[in-house]
Amino acid sequence: MSPRRHLHRLLPDRHALFANRWLRPLAPWLDRPAYWAFNRRKVALAVAVGLFSGLMPGPTQMLTAAILALLIRVNLPVAVFTTLYTNPFTYLPLYFLAFRYGEFILGHGHAGTMAAQPEWNGQGLWAWGAEWGHWLGQLGLPLLIGVPALGLSLGVIGYFVVRGAWRLYLLHAWKKRKQQRGTDRTRNQ
Repeated sequence: MSPRRHLHRLLPDRHALFANRWLRPLAPWLDRPAYWAFNRRKVALAVAVGLFSGLMPGPTQMLTAAILALLIRVNLPVAVFTTLYTNPFTYLPLYFLAFRYGEFILGHGHAGTMAAQPEWNGQGLWAWGAEWGHWLGQLGLPLLIGVPALGLSLGVIGYFVVRGAWRLYLLHAWKKRKQQRGTDRTRNQ
């Protein structure tokens, strides 16, 4: 089965989506062929958008993927669906990786783990708040740099993996078709 047919089976039909009374008002903006195209370039870019958007905080992932897909004019359902690689089980490891990636980019990586959270030791509220601010500042900049950098890296990798896998599939299909034609020609002679 071709990647295009496989994706068509997995994703909802756009006409069925826009038949829904809640989505019908969005049809004039979203029912455009570019947002539903299943070609190698559009799907690869949509996967890249979804991988990048998947690292956005909390409930903004799918919204970010949808907005970017509309701006870049790539396959909307694939971009939104690809954000689902982040879930409660993968979120913490991905953010830890993003933190480490941010430290690496900034050039001040630390051996071991993240700094421990400041605990309340009976000091005043302002002193405790200052310790928290310092702790968040240590985490904040590496995370602020690491999350988009990791998302961008995952997006680039995803783009090239999809392009390569699609190309390998096509080469295999062409080779198979050529072999079938060759066997058909020898039978007919």
